[in-house]
Amino acid sequence: MIAELGVFALVLALIVAAVQATLPLLGAQLGVAAWVRMARPAAVLQCALSLLSTGVLVWCFWVGDYSVLYVAANSHQDLPTIYKLTAFWGGHEGSLLLWQLLLACWSVAVAWRSRSLPEAFVARVLAVLGWISVGLLVFLLFLSNPFLRLVPAALEGKDLNPLLQDPGMVFHPPLLYMGYVGFAVPFAFALAALISGELGAAWARWSRSWTLAAWGFLTLGILLGSAWAYYVLGWGGWWFWDPVENASFMPWLVGTALLHSLIVTDQRGAFRSWSALLAICAFSLCLLGTFLVRSGVLTSVHAFAVDPGRGLFILCFIVAVVGTSLWLYAWRAPELGKGGGQFALLSRETLLLINNVLFSAGALAVLIGTLYPLALDVLQDEKISVGPPYFEAVFLPLILPAILLMGVGTMARWKQGSARELWQRLRAAAGLTVVVALLVGGMQDAWPVSLSIATLLGISLGAWCVLSTLAHAWQRLAPAMREGNGWQRMLRQPLGWWGTLVAHIGVGVFVVAVSAADGLEIKRETSVALGQSVEAGGYRFHFESLEPVSGPNYDAQRAHFRVSHGDAQWDMYPEKRAYRVQSMGLSQAAIDSSWKRDVFIALGEPLDAQGHAWTLRLQIKPLMEWIWWGTFMMALGAGLSLFDKRFRTSRQRVAQRAPAGMTEKVA
Repeated sequence: MIAELGVFALVLALIVAAVQATLPLLGAQLGVAAWVRMARPAAVLQCALSLLSTGVLVWCFWVGDYSVLYVAANSHQDLPTIYKLTAFWGGHEGSLLLWQLLLACWSVAVAWRSRSLPEAFVARVLAVLGWISVGLLVFLLFLSNPFLRLVPAALEGKDLNPLLQDPGMVFHPPLLYMGYVGFAVPFAFALAALISGELGAAWARWSRSWTLAAWGFLTLGILLGSAWAYYVLGWGGWWFWDPVENASFMPWLVGTALLHSLIVTDQRGAFRSWSALLAICAFSLCLLGTFLVRSGVLTSVHAFAVDPGRGLFILCFIVAVVGTSLWLYAWRAPELGKGGGQFALLSRETLLLINNVLFSAGALAVLIGTLYPLALDVLQDEKISVGPPYFEAVFLPLILPAILLMGVGTMARWKQGSARELWQRLRAAAGLTVVVALLVGGMQDAWPVSLSIATLLGISLGAWCVLSTLAHAWQRLAPAMREGNGWQRMLRQPLGWWGTLVAHIGVGVFVVAVSAADGLEIKRETSVALGQSVEAGGYRFHFESLEPVSGPNYDAQRAHFRVSHGDAQWDMYPEKRAYRVQSMGLSQAAIDSSWKRDVFIALGEPLDAQGHAWTLRLQIKPLMEWIWWGTFMMALGAGLSLFDKRFRTSRQRVAQRAPAGMTEKVA
């Protein structure tokens, strides 16, 4: 009966979510205080019920209850314990339950952290989140129930997809979903402000902190997903413009634009319409990503569900959410354009506006490249593939100017600015960037492959990001350092400022690393027999031995390679695994990492019956580790900014800054 307890908890959660979605919203509109006060308890109760349902499903995996269809389809008695627990989100039904649980947790966080906001406004925010929960819970109960019984019960499970049996998959889905679901909060704040009739600085300040949190989680989720693809898939790449990768990248791009737009709305009262629209678009793209992954319309290493009924429901849900949001936006459009005043051509507002346009256009380019093959398949029954050539030709020309302007925007003044003053602030960073470009270009003989113009441009842009950010920090701290109190000045800087520095430097490090890893890498696909050696990029790989090994639920052939480069020698052990239950082969690459380069070895297929000769994939990728560190620095910058004390405003201050629609009384 334990599985039925999970279903019962979901039914109760649906009832509570319906109450949370309706009564507080009506109470805020009609001025009924008792209904308004129901918002917070309803959010907490819904979270408790979602947690109970999740705990029941985890328990079913833990004990191996194969009378539950979802457990039987995604687990096995030989599956390592950690993967038995994480198999909870390894399939369609569990991942949607995780979505619901995280949404309920975000709702509780809003209820807890919003005690300094007017009750009527908080009621509207939690009501919007409640409506999203209603849609998810209906979907779970009627189309994706993870507690369906299997009669008769299976004697053994079918095992978890071997691709998901990796430590990265323990953390990647929860972090990615924390980002996806987190964007529901600024979406709810935007809709609450639209309903109340005003988008002011108070809304922007509160929405900034939630947007920072969601963006940071989404960044970490994308980081772990890329690392998983690099380490597990055996292709030696970290980003393939896979449609499901794009599904997480699009809200990241729009979320980046939203972060910067909210800064202007908060500090200058401008970009109100931009902030509201970007909040709607960011969450809409998160829902679209769910549709792409869970509807079965995509063929991808990430897409696990094939069910047109589910896809139709998610599509209708997206239409309802986006349609209602855009109708509210259009209704309030005349009021959104007010405020902000005028600003100069070279002001920070103008540069941030241009960056918003570029990031949004980049997201649109990715959206077109992702959906166009699907539309062509539906309308003309014609299948095409849109790959890296399209995205490199369309997306990069949009995003490279944004990276260039990123260094300029930090130096520009609010409201006003002149070209002469801006150049004086930027000339040191510009000069050093030119020096870096000349040094990198002049070291042609030092690189293992020919240095292309595109690679040189990418490295130079990354250097510009880092140097312009450091120049901004120097100009802010230099006067105090000359007076001997530089440390005091540094300690007095808000965490938001430090977070911006770290994130922008992370972007620069990432751009340099991507340019070097992709533009200077050495690839070789060859064959090798026992006792033979092959070379790639000055590295010698000697095939020492091959031995059979066994894991908890797989058998493997483990190769031993002795790698030498100059005077250095070390051992690497790639594997070719065969999972017993699913009869699926998987190449487990061996990777030797350092701050300079990654050495990548992946076994292909045996060339003889005895397994004495194998195909082999070799790659030498310069600065590959920097990709992970650069992305982590972006997320770290969001985390630092999140703890800025300026976000922890008192109730009185928020009430003073809040628009009339947010401070209305309830009787």
